[in-house]
Amino acid sequence: MKKLKIDISPYILVFRSRSIAIITFLGFSSGLPLALTGGTLQAWMTVAGVDLRTIGIFALVGLPYTLKFLWSPFMDRFIPPWLGRRRGWIIITQLSLIIGISAMAFSSPQQAPLLLAALALLVAFTSASQDIVIDAYRTDVLQEQQRGVGAAVFVMGYRIAMLVSGALALVLSDYIGWRNTYLLMAGIMGVGIITTLLGTEPDTRIVPPQSIREAVWGPLKNYFSRNSAIRLLFLIVLYKLGDAYASSLTTAFLIRGVGFSVSDVGTINKGLGFVSLIVGAMFGGTLMIRLGLFRSLVIFGILQAISNLSFMVLAWMGKSYGMLIFAIAFENMSGGMGTAAFVSLLMALCNHRYTATQYALLSSIAALGRIFISPTSGYLVESIGWTNFFFITFLVALPGLWLLWRLRSEIDGLKSEAS
Repeated sequence: MKKLKIDISPYILVFRSRSIAIITFLGFSSGLPLALTGGTLQAWMTVAGVDLRTIGIFALVGLPYTLKFLWSPFMDRFIPPWLGRRRGWIIITQLSLIIGISAMAFSSPQQAPLLLAALALLVAFTSASQDIVIDAYRTDVLQEQQRGVGAAVFVMGYRIAMLVSGALALVLSDYIGWRNTYLLMAGIMGVGIITTLLGTEPDTRIVPPQSIREAVWGPLKNYFSRNSAIRLLFLIVLYKLGDAYASSLTTAFLIRGVGFSVSDVGTINKGLGFVSLIVGAMFGGTLMIRLGLFRSLVIFGILQAISNLSFMVLAWMGKSYGMLIFAIAFENMSGGMGTAAFVSLLMALCNHRYTATQYALLSSIAALGRIFISPTSGYLVESIGWTNFFFITFLVALPGLWLLWRLRSEIDGLKSEAS
């Protein structure tokens, strides 16, 4: 009887790549500033006694993350005088973030809320700019067979950073104060600078846009010159729509719909969910080496859709810790796998001349479905109940899978253009 031999060398080699290591730490650098202008800043203001109306207005500082495609052509067009078109911009944004976060540390929510708001907005703008160019760098530097793993390790680094600047920062603030906590976070951004200096610049033979006009219109003209450009845009909107729809009310469902305690939700949903998402992204990214982009999108997309049904079963069963653990682990693992494949799709659609602008636009378009459909979730639950709601989220995932199957030949033929 012959023994089944599986060649694991391709999987090992991809993880030994220097580019994969660089992308992991750049993911950390990308994720670190987010909470410092969001949840962590909100906690600081709450402890300081700032009124709720002011805290609510501070949510507007997150706008640059939504609007980052507006200035992404600038980062495609111009090349800094050091380190090249991608790493040059990365180092500029990272140094600016260290300065901005440090300035926030020396401001006061009570005495100078407007100054703190301006600094937080500046940090958010700089952070969104860092995201633009790191996304472009990841897309440009990774080879086709590395994209799935690259997307996975980026997600891992990003999530760990959010934990550091979120949960860890809140704990540290009780011991060393808010000023020292923010200064420490600014210091940790040094990890990103070291990573950028150790990284390699993508292919320098690629000619950037020769004018701002080309940097704005060139990415659009290039994208829409491909076959099925419009249908691919619909796929980008629909692929993770069912997953996002179900996730929009997960916490409310677990507490109010099924009756789990807040500590249960924090431990299982947030803790187990965090680990499961990273495991799913890493497992999915590794599987993509063998499966390829199209088969990965199909298999992971089906798992994403089915995972919504696990919450439907939980709603039907009621308060069951066993089912809760299964549903959270399944949903986050399949979501992580789907994210690895989806990010790989976005990377494959980008032309290296216009990566910053095209990726920023495509990722913004991907969020459109979630933005418009999520507000309807509460009304739907009140009308048909939790069990039926999660079944509907399963159905919402099906059009994306159908369109994906129709686009098989286009996705199989996707190659990032080198010029």
